[in-house]
Amino acid sequence: MGFEYGYSLADPNALVIWEAQFGDFANNAQCIIDNYIASSEEKWLQRSGVVLSLPHGYDGQGPEHTSARLERFLQLGNEDSRSFPSPEQLKRQYQDCNIQVVCMTSPANYFHVLRRQVHREFRKRMSSSSLTIVSYGRALIESST
Repeated sequence: MGFEYGYSLADPNALVIWEAQFGDFANNAQCIIDNYIASSEEKWLQRSGVVLSLPHGYDGQGPEHTSARLERFLQLGNEDSRSFPSPEQLKRQYQDCNIQVVCMTSPANYFHVLRRQVHREFRKRMSSSSLTIVSYGRALIESST
């Protein structure tokens, strides 16, 4: 994951995706996630657009393979969960948050999330789930337009 993070800094316009095939891969990358992915913008004013594609919950083989739990990444977020921004402040909140956690429900969602990641005016780290490996994660190209 260190390579992908560095590459996303070197080429901010690239779509850089790191996939943890099982939750235990996220275990090994936890120090990079904590020290670089979640806090680099606050520490060093560096914006990265790296995408973490993670299995979450019980997508893996059981409790020993589920360290990439969604709640762990939600806790890394720096926004106040007790308040919701007004519609005028919502766009600014997207820029001010340190990470965006996304849970897609269809292949079209995944396509549009990645499309948004590439076309935004600013770089922001993103964590997604493992929709790409399940059988219902397939669709015709027409559903993504």
